[in-house]
Amino acid sequence: MADLDNEDDKLLAELGVEVTAKKVATLTPLEERVIAGFEVVMRFHAEHGRAPLHGEGRDIFERLYAVRLDRLRDLTEFHALLAEFDMAGLLAKPDGLVSAEIEALDDEGLLAELGVEANGQVEDDIKTLRHVKPRQEIRAAEEITSRRPCAEFERFQPLFEAVRADLKSGVREARKFGESAAIRKGEFFILGGQVAYVAEVPEAFTIEHDHPNGRLRVIFDNGTESEPLLRSFQRALYKDEQVGRRITDPAVGPLFGTEAEDGDLESGTIYVLRSRSDHPTITDRHDLIHKIGVTGGDVNARIANARHDPTYLLADVEIVATYKLYNINRAKLEGVFHRVLGRARLDLTIPDRFGQTVRPREWFLVPLHVIDEVVERISNQTITDYEYDPASASLVRHGSGVATQS
Repeated sequence: MADLDNEDDKLLAELGVEVTAKKVATLTPLEERVIAGFEVVMRFHAEHGRAPLHGEGRDIFERLYAVRLDRLRDLTEFHALLAEFDMAGLLAKPDGLVSAEIEALDDEGLLAELGVEANGQVEDDIKTLRHVKPRQEIRAAEEITSRRPCAEFERFQPLFEAVRADLKSGVREARKFGESAAIRKGEFFILGGQVAYVAEVPEAFTIEHDHPNGRLRVIFDNGTESEPLLRSFQRALYKDEQVGRRITDPAVGPLFGTEAEDGDLESGTIYVLRSRSDHPTITDRHDLIHKIGVTGGDVNARIANARHDPTYLLADVEIVATYKLYNINRAKLEGVFHRVLGRARLDLTIPDRFGQTVRPREWFLVPLHVIDEVVERISNQTITDYEYDPASASLVRHGSGVATQS
């Protein structure tokens, strides 16, 4: 609202309209965290058309979001704060019993689902200061909860999408975090119900007891980031007993050899395609943009209707490389490619035949010789140590920034 001069004030006063300066709402860190937690639940609702549900058959993220939503429904003191975001009416508690997962969590576990650290409780014995935390622990907690919006989140969002797909397909697993376990660049964790990606690990320095430490850059799947010390991040994951998890790297195993051996069963083909689309983004980088897929059938039959399929950019394609597979889980292998080449995924949206916007996930801006090397390293079981670095257009060891020599 524009500032009013004195004449405007007088006119409004004569009309009986009170002129007051509109106050700008200031949110506390706790309120910001509660809103961020609810926005993740709302995003799930927007993607799936329903609220997240409990149940052993659901994936881990949906179950986390369901627990978070149940807790938010109980925390009525935040309903007014969240009302403007609750377009779907999710805060209205449905009839029925409270889920067993909720009942199994104590207060601290429930608050952990919201990403909120529980306050210390009052002890009966006032002489025993059981919940008075050392300054070092308080400072560590503040580092974890102090987050800011990630200005370049669109660069990381495809990584989170790929991790969710890997968890659903079984390529990755979420395992309990061990005390003082190592943390490396490029790894994913679950903290306070949110997926966390370690984007940067600077050179560590040594502190007391020879424990390495250094300030990380951690990106969260709700579009925020923070810079906690490595030791603080480790402690937060370890203490988050209900949902603190390390997301494993894709477990490759002996996927296939270069040649079939006696008793091996052919189970599919890796295929690499180039598009003949006239889209400017494609034509400008035609020799570098590749689609990587895995099929158990005939590749030519699979791409026969490419010009009508958004997966193939609604254009004809050409086959530039194929690799035979033996005794292989095809879905698992696709997940490995998506993990290794995730930073090179082509960010392109196109309209389909019905005018709906689609974003194909299997196209990568990567040289063909790098794809050859990925296949070779899958074959010799060394791929788990590597990821693609777009800056050098080569595979590098995790966190090293040093390109391979191939």
